[in-house]
Amino acid sequence: MADSTFLGTGWSYPPVFDDVNFELKMSSGVDNINQSIDLLLNTPVGSRTLMPDYGCNLSSYVFRRIDASVREEIIQSVRLTLLNGEPRIDVERVDLSVLAAEATAQIAITYRVRETNTRHNHVYPFSQLEGTNLEIGG
Repeated sequence: MADSTFLGTGWSYPPVFDDVNFELKMSSGVDNINQSIDLLLNTPVGSRTLMPDYGCNLSSYVFRRIDASVREEIIQSVRLTLLNGEPRIDVERVDLSVLAAEATAQIAITYRVRETNTRHNHVYPFSQLEGTNLEIGG
C-alpha cells in the first residue's frame, strides 16, 4: 500500500498473532487509521494513566434515551475525540443510526486523510452487549 509510509504501521487491534509464523500481525495505512478510531472510541477517558485525556466516554450514553439532544451530544463527543486523538485525519461528517432491535448504535464517520487528501468512511458499531458473551434471543 503506497500510503502506508505516510500513515504509519502499528499492531493490529485487537492484537492478533499469525497462525503460521506466530508473529504479531501489523496494520498499516487506512486500516491502521480505522483501527485507531476503534481503539480511541472504545477507550474510556481517564483509563490511560500517562494519557488521561485519551479516549471517549461513549459508555455514558448506553442507557440513555436517544432523542435529538443526546444524538447531537454523541456526534459532537465523537467529533471532538477524533479531532484531539487522531491527527492523521480531518473529520468531515459524523452520523448516528440507532438499531433498537439489535441494541446497537452505528456511528458513521466520514473523514479525509490529511497526507493523501483521500476520503474514507468508517462505521463504528456501539453496542450495549459489546465485549460480553451475552446473546440476543434464545
